[in-house]
Amino acid sequence: MKRWLQAVLARIVLGSLWLLHWLPLGVQAAIGRGLGRLLYRLAGSRRRVGLRNLELTLPELSCEAREALLREHFGWMARSLLERGMLWYASPQRLKRLIHIEGDVHLAEHSDKPVMWLVPHFVALDVAGASTQLFQKKLVASIYQAQSNPVFDAAMRRGRLRYGQGQVFSRHETALPLVRAIRRDHAFFNLPDMDFGIKDAAFVPFFGVPAATLLAPARMARTLKMRVQPVLAEILPGGQGWRVRYLPPWDDFPGDDDIAAATRMNRWIEEQIRRNPAQYLWVHRRFKTRPEGEPSLYR
Repeated sequence: MKRWLQAVLARIVLGSLWLLHWLPLGVQAAIGRGLGRLLYRLAGSRRRVGLRNLELTLPELSCEAREALLREHFGWMARSLLERGMLWYASPQRLKRLIHIEGDVHLAEHSDKPVMWLVPHFVALDVAGASTQLFQKKLVASIYQAQSNPVFDAAMRRGRLRYGQGQVFSRHETALPLVRAIRRDHAFFNLPDMDFGIKDAAFVPFFGVPAATLLAPARMARTLKMRVQPVLAEILPGGQGWRVRYLPPWDDFPGDDDIAAATRMNRWIEEQIRRNPAQYLWVHRRFKTRPEGEPSLYR
């Protein structure tokens, strides 16, 4: 598609998000559920990836149960896409009324060590990011996956940095700028559960399937003497908003063994997925990278 057409379509989508954000959240939720049903039918490749992931990770479910779970997931995912308009354009006062915080959101402010927030890929991930800037004053650093569409890319960056407390670094950069920011007293918003290849990773079981798992969380926590606090975000039904849970920091992480730390992290993510399976990001090819000589799991 020509670049100018991509830009026009992106601006139409962004304009629609801006218009929708004025609606009550319950109305947006209903629109999102309808959009989710449509996407389930139209997004064939993502649907197939999601079903394959569920087959690999939750084999105890029947085919019908996995399909029902993925249909529900598409509804939550579509809601999260529409609700980006709220996060990017709504007033901080409105967002604070809708984001319900549980736990110690202020740990990074009063900790005597740098803090790493460990945030797995549930669909309300961006709400967790917004909460780190709306409810506490510590500067926040995170790693950013650039979007292929430059208009979307610019909008996403503006939305995530709109409060003036954030700093994002491209995933394609070296880790040095991020490390410098942490040493300058930034907290680190870390997303640990995607497949970025085998570089700086190891094959660690995830629901019993070897998955390329980043070793950087353990190495960074150990080198920079960081406290690691798990954070979970979820979308609440209807117009109730979102819940972000700041859990107690881990006292047993990372230890001295990177593989053991990655295994501990994956097991914790598994526990949280079982608690709220429909809102985990199933459409990502989590098992894309395979050990040498093994065939793709997505063929």
